[in-house]
Order: sequence, then C-alpha cells, then structure tokens
Amino acid sequence: MILNKFLQYFVICLTLFSCQKKPSGEYGLDPSDTLRIAFGAEPPTLDWNKSSDTTSSSVIDNLMDGLVVFEYLDNKINLGAGLATNWEGSQKNTVWKFQIRKNVQWEDGQPFEPSQVIDGWQRLLDPKTASPYAYFLFGIQGAEDYNSGKIKDFSKVGVKLKGHELQVKLNNSMYFPYALTHTSTYPVRKDLIAKYGEDKWMQAGNFVGLGAYSLKRWDHDKVIILKANPKYYGTAPKTPNILGYIITDVNTQLNMFNAGQIDVLDSVPSVQLRELKKRSDFVEYGILSSYYFGFNTQIEPTNNPLVRRAIAHAIDRTKVTRMMAGGQKPMSGWIPEGILAHDPEAGLKFDPVKAKDLLKQAGYDESNPLPPIQLSFNTNQDHKRIIENVQSQIKKNLGVEIQVQNNEWKVYLGNLKAKPTQIYRMGWVADYPDPHNFYELMTSKSENNYTGWKSPKFDKAVVQAVSAPTDEQRLKYYKEASKLLLEEGVSVIPMFSGVAHKLIHPSVISYPMNPMSQRRLKNVSLQR
Repeated sequence: MILNKFLQYFVICLTLFSCQKKPSGEYGLDPSDTLRIAFGAEPPTLDWNKSSDTTSSSVIDNLMDGLVVFEYLDNKINLGAGLATNWEGSQKNTVWKFQIRKNVQWEDGQPFEPSQVIDGWQRLLDPKTASPYAYFLFGIQGAEDYNSGKIKDFSKVGVKLKGHELQVKLNNSMYFPYALTHTSTYPVRKDLIAKYGEDKWMQAGNFVGLGAYSLKRWDHDKVIILKANPKYYGTAPKTPNILGYIITDVNTQLNMFNAGQIDVLDSVPSVQLRELKKRSDFVEYGILSSYYFGFNTQIEPTNNPLVRRAIAHAIDRTKVTRMMAGGQKPMSGWIPEGILAHDPEAGLKFDPVKAKDLLKQAGYDESNPLPPIQLSFNTNQDHKRIIENVQSQIKKNLGVEIQVQNNEWKVYLGNLKAKPTQIYRMGWVADYPDPHNFYELMTSKSENNYTGWKSPKFDKAVVQAVSAPTDEQRLKYYKEASKLLLEEGVSVIPMFSGVAHKLIHPSVISYPMNPMSQRRLKNVSLQR
C-alpha cells in the first residue's frame, strides 16, 4: 500500500509538472501563441515624435494608441475610439472637443493623464525635437509659430484641457481628427524621457507604453519581441507574443516562410511573383501609396528645371510596372487612385523626343553632355530592379549616365536629411485618406520634403484646398498645386501606386490587410 500510494503521488506530480511547462521555442516563447513575422529593416527609432517611416510605425502602432484609430469595415476607412471616447467639431469644424478616456494605465501601472497628450504635442512642435512631422499640427492656432520660435509660451497655442475634455482651436476647417491617428501625435511620458534621456527612453527595458503590446526585447538588426500588455485598456490581444525578425533580404524571408520559421511574409520577391501568385496562401490588394523619385533642386545639374523636366519625360512608367508584374498602376499624377483629386491626366508623360529637346534647351548636347547623375535608393531587391530599369531608360532616351548608390534604410534616411543625391527614390503611404496628406508632404514647411524645392504659390494652393467648403473647390486648388509641383517645379516624378503582396500561413487568422498598410496585430489569432 505504501509503495502504491507513492507511485500515485509520483504520477500526479509528473502530470502537474507536464501541464505547467509549456513547449519552448526560440527566445523561450511558446510556438502555439507566438506570431512570427519579419521586418524588412531595422526601425530607425521608436521615438514616435521623431520617426518618419513605416518600419518604425509598424512597431509603434502596437506599443501605443492615439486619441483616435482607423477602423476598416466594408471597404471603408472610418475613425474609431482610441484614448478619446468621442469627439465633435463646431464653428465650421474649426473647434474640436475630445473626451479623453478615464481609468487608463501605462504598462508600469502609472495612470494615463490627459495632459500627457498635450505633452506629446508640445514635444512634437518643439523646434529642439526637430520632428519631421511637426507640420502635422500646424493647423492648430499658434502651432507653427511655436515651432518656428515666434511663440515661446506653449499656453498660447490653441490647445486647452478642462478635466478630461481636450479643446483644440484650428486656423481653418480641416481633416484634423484624421491626423491624430498618426504615431507622431501620441502622448508621451516626460518623466521617462528625463530619466533615461532622449536617445534611450524607447529602448527595451526603459520603454513604457499603453498600447496592446509591450516591448520586451530589441536586439538591434536582429529581432524585436512584443508581449501582450496586461494593463491595456482595450480588449486583450488574441496572440500573446510577437516575434519579429529583422531581415533585409526578401529572399531570406521567403526561405524562412517556406521552412515554417515565420508565419507571414509582408513583402515577396517580385522576380518570383508570377509563381507565388499561384499559391493558396498568396494575398494581393491595393494600398493608398505612391512610389516616386525626388530631385535635389539645390545642386547641379538638377537645380535646372529643364534638366528635371527632360529626365521626367525620358521615363516610361509602364515598362517599370510591366517588369514588376505586381498589379502596380503607372501614375504621372501625385494622388493615387482611391483618394479625392486622383487625376490620371496630371503630370509629365513619357516623351523621349521632348526630353532630348529640353536637354538641348538646358545647354547639353553631344558636344557638351550632361555629366553623370547620382541616383540613390535604400537596400532592397525590388528597388534595385526599378532603379536599374530607369537607369537603362534614361541612358537610352537621353544619353545620360546614371550612377546608383544604395544604403541600409536608417543610413539612407540620414543621408536624405543631410544632403540628398541629385535623384533619390522614395515612397509615401497615406497617413490618412485625403489628398492633403500627399500635397502637404511637398510644402516648404514639410521636413519630409527632401527636394529643397519651395513654392509660395504651391503652399498657398494647398492651404486653400484644406479650407475650401466643397470638393469641387478643393479639386480646383489641387489641380493648381499639381501643375506647380509636377509640371512647373518638377521636383518629383511619380511612378506608380502601390500594391501589397503577402504570404500568410493558414494558421494565421485575421492578419491586418488594409489600404493604409497599417500592421496592428492585436486582433490576430493563431490556430496551430
């Protein structure tokens, strides 16, 4: 009897131990509740007041929430409640009131205060922050003057707080609530920035958020691990762990997907696209984005608008999109299809005869050839294919040598801010579905405008379009802005609108697929 009871006790202990111990995968994560994805680059920063790229925002959007969020229902893009429970505009939408959610905690247990929204906006607008997105809030009364240093006292900016009600006064009627979906406008903890410093408060171990996930590990250039935030005010994430590998080579990503090492491929090699489209786990859909080339208008010879116009006419966009074979649509206009002010007739069309004539007008011919031009891009197989195609076209149609250079994403962005090459490649994914988001990008105030091109007439047209009372009047101003940007100034060459191509394992349920290309992962579930 004694031996028998001992055996029973031993079996019970073994059973309990085996039930409590979960299978361990990479980094000690349980494979059954870990979504494995890939980031195509190292995020340059997780400081949302300073970031300007989709790689960074795809991480930040899972660590933080803003006042409002996008909701995607029935092929429509709507605004949903985030840290604000409701909001309303008055006085022709020049005054907005937001009711701030109560009983919200940061992941360290500290209460979220409505004043921290204002702290975030003040930091965004502070010239010392040098945020590339400060202009996002210039519609607020006094915001631009505070950013420029004309106003030193932030209390003079049109933002007031009464309890949990945030009141915002604008210069004119505008898209304002949509802008607050953007990471740059999220609240901040000044105490954490002061404690850890401007460069380290967003590192794993120091980072404190109030989004669906917490930043548990960030091995730079290797891996990012997110874990469900138990203090999150919303519905708990359906998948507790996110394991994100940082892999720049898309072929390596594909090999890992095929080997069952990652669950989702957010970008596929274009050279294999025709074959990949035949797979049952392949997904394709359009996104509100544009791929374009920008000119550095401050250095020779691209400081000459005739040279810029000649290069623009020398590129046949259809040759690029046919090569890519991914459903991209050539566009000579600035606004992608699906957004107000999309105009397929806008911009400069392919015309090699006119291109050569313009180059002669600029003073260049066989006896005085245009010197080689530098074209830069960030390291990526698809970018390389596009650049080589364009390089060949310009050589054939203009006789101009294009010298290419590429850098890793973070270095590339730094170079653009410091001193861009004569031509650079860039893309823009809509922050909100309105033409203002695209046109404001190229205004004199925009820190995301790397061209050096400035036009008071263009700036004025963009501002007038924002406050125009009807879509018909808005279109009038956008048509003027388009002509100034693409035909007179020729500071950019639009190429094509974007299409998302993904491979998603059948075990992954409700992976985000939306026209804004947002990657919020809290509703993703796994069926292993």
